[in-house]
Amino acid sequence: MDVDVVALGESMVTFLPSRPGRLADVPSFDRAIGGAESNVACALAAFGHTARWVSRVGADGFGDHLLERIAGYGVDVTAVHRDPGRPTGVYFRTAGDRGTGAHEVAYYRAGSAASAMSPGNVDLTAARSARVLHLTGITAALSDECRELLHELTAPAPGRPLISFDVNYRPGLWGAGEGAPLLLELARRADIVFVGADEAEQAWDVTGGPEAIRRLLPEPAALVVKQGAEGATAFARPQGPEGATAFAPELPAGGRAAGAVSVPEKDGTPSAADRAADPRPGATPPTFVPALSTAVVATTGAGDAFAAGFLSATLRGLTVRDRLRYGHLFAAAALTTPGDLAAPPARGHADRLAALDDDAWGRLRLGPGWTQAEQAEEEANIP
Repeated sequence: MDVDVVALGESMVTFLPSRPGRLADVPSFDRAIGGAESNVACALAAFGHTARWVSRVGADGFGDHLLERIAGYGVDVTAVHRDPGRPTGVYFRTAGDRGTGAHEVAYYRAGSAASAMSPGNVDLTAARSARVLHLTGITAALSDECRELLHELTAPAPGRPLISFDVNYRPGLWGAGEGAPLLLELARRADIVFVGADEAEQAWDVTGGPEAIRRLLPEPAALVVKQGAEGATAFARPQGPEGATAFAPELPAGGRAAGAVSVPEKDGTPSAADRAADPRPGATPPTFVPALSTAVVATTGAGDAFAAGFLSATLRGLTVRDRLRYGHLFAAAALTTPGDLAAPPARGHADRLAALDDDAWGRLRLGPGWTQAEQAEEEANIP
């Protein structure tokens, strides 16, 4: 494989207000970048993984800006195509969080270069040349061509990379009654799925907690249910010899780490430990990790950061508990910064925090600037 992770999807130039208030009242904006998939790629590259972004942008200044900024994080952008006939998408948003009634977002993405992505104009070889291919439901909402592309990439095939899929249900991007069935279909074709408990209720009318969502989605080798400020629950199992190797690529020799996804027996059957833990083939008990206490600046991009942290720990073969902890650490970096994209903590610092015992983890308090090495000890308030 060429890289650790490929992230495919639309990125846009983001305009952030210079002060709080309605869009009608804000006098000026600062330019940034935003995109669920490129956010994941940038965070992973900044953390030391090899990452590629696959997309289309316009042959315009905004397209130049996206390519320069994303490449600046160390992401390979050579598979991004320039479209001379369609523009790069842009959007404006207020300073308030998405969860408040005062929050406004104005998208200008209809007819964008990325919305025309299809199996015929995307470099499929570059998209598949990774250990993990990360996709989101946002791409599926952009056009029929984009939906065709996701169906192509998630189709079962020999040598298919591990498919990571973030549901990212955005009702405003779908027509009435649309989206939910397609997102469920795509999630069932993926190997790793991220979904918020609130998303699952809104899209699929699923209540009853993470276990009910797992009953709806038994197919993925790993299902991560995000429960907001409470924490996140992961259900994990190998999907066979190839899938298990990909899902737990670097487990130490000499046995299964506690809480880790185990490698099945040589004939492909689940390990004895997994069979004893759960009667479903290869299943392990769910793992819950509480979220960190953070001084929230903005919630935008936190879900993307969580996915990046979980995928990073997955690529490193860490335990399921630690995969969730890295998700929370990356999310905390995004929650304590104002933009859509936040640099993750330094790897050594993240490793030390992830290794804390449960009591110390529960006492962490993270504020703005905590990822900066010179302030990390003080801001994290490590016991």
